[in-house]
Amino acid sequence: MTFKIEAQKIEKVTITYSKVTGIGEEEGVTRRDPSDVIKVNDLYYVWYSKGPLKTGYDATVWYATSRDGYHWTEKGMALSKGKQGSWEAGSVFTPNIMVAEGKYWLFYTGTSKNYGKGFDPDSKIGIAVSDSPDGPWERLPSNPILTNSANKEDFDSHLIDDACLIARNNQYWLYYKGRKLGETPHHTKMGVAISNKPEGPYVKYKGNPVIQGNHAILAWPQGKGVAAMIGVTGPPELVRSVLYSDDGYHFKKTHDVENGPDAGGGFRWNHFSDDGKAARINWGLEIESTETSLPFLHRYDVNWLE
Repeated sequence: MTFKIEAQKIEKVTITYSKVTGIGEEEGVTRRDPSDVIKVNDLYYVWYSKGPLKTGYDATVWYATSRDGYHWTEKGMALSKGKQGSWEAGSVFTPNIMVAEGKYWLFYTGTSKNYGKGFDPDSKIGIAVSDSPDGPWERLPSNPILTNSANKEDFDSHLIDDACLIARNNQYWLYYKGRKLGETPHHTKMGVAISNKPEGPYVKYKGNPVIQGNHAILAWPQGKGVAAMIGVTGPPELVRSVLYSDDGYHFKKTHDVENGPDAGGGFRWNHFSDDGKAARINWGLEIESTETSLPFLHRYDVNWLE
C-alpha cells in the first residue's frame, strides 16, 4: 500500500464519538490517558490511568478488554506505584503498549512527588514487560529509560511524558512529549528517541522537537512513514490537524480535523509489524469529562473524507 501525500492539498477528517461501558463515567473515579488499543486473539486490550484526581496524578495503571470495542470489562491493576522514595513513587500513568519479540512492553510515566499544592511534576518514562497482555508485569532494572534533559534550554528540560511506539526500519521509535523549564503546558512539544531493542537504550534525536505542539501523542505508522493527529495545544496553524512524515522527523500538514480527540490512543491493527504497509487508524479511545464528572473514557471513530 502506497500513500501519496500532496503538501499543497489539505484534506478533511471528521470524528464521531460513542459511549462505552465498563470504563465510562463513574462517580469518584478518574479514567484517562488511554493507550493504543491492540487485539490479541478475539479480545481488544487497552491500558489507562486510574485514580481519584481529575488531573490524572496519584494514579496507577489499569487495563480492560472488549470483544467489540464498545463494551469493556475492567480486568484490574496492571502496574502499581513504585516504592517510596523512587522516581515513580507518586504516580504511574499515561501508559502505552508495544508488541515486539514475542513479548508485551508496557511503557508508562512516573513521578516521584505526591500531588498537592505547588506540585511540579518531575515525570520520566519507564517500561514493564510481560509474556502476556494480562501480565504479570516486570519493571526493567534500567528504568527510567527516558529522562528530562539536563540542558535547561532543551524542549524537554522540565518533563517528559506520553510514550507512543512505532516499529520502523528495524528499530523502535518512541515519540514523546516534552516541556521546557519555565514554560506552560501550552508550550508542550513532541520529540522522538530511537532504539535497536524494545528495552532500549533509547537515544533522543538531535533535531528534537519534531512537532511543535500537541498535548498528548497520537501517532501511528502509515505506509512507510509516520502520521500524527494534533489536538488543541500548539501554534494555530498546527492544531486540529493530521501531520505526515516520510522519514519520521519532518512533518507536514495533510488534513484538517473537525472535533478531533485531544488525548487518545488508536487501534493499532498491524501489531507493530514494520512491513511498510500500515493503514491509517480508524478508531480508538480518548478522555471525556463533563461539568459534573471526573474524566472517563469514550470511543472515537475517524471518517477520512477524501
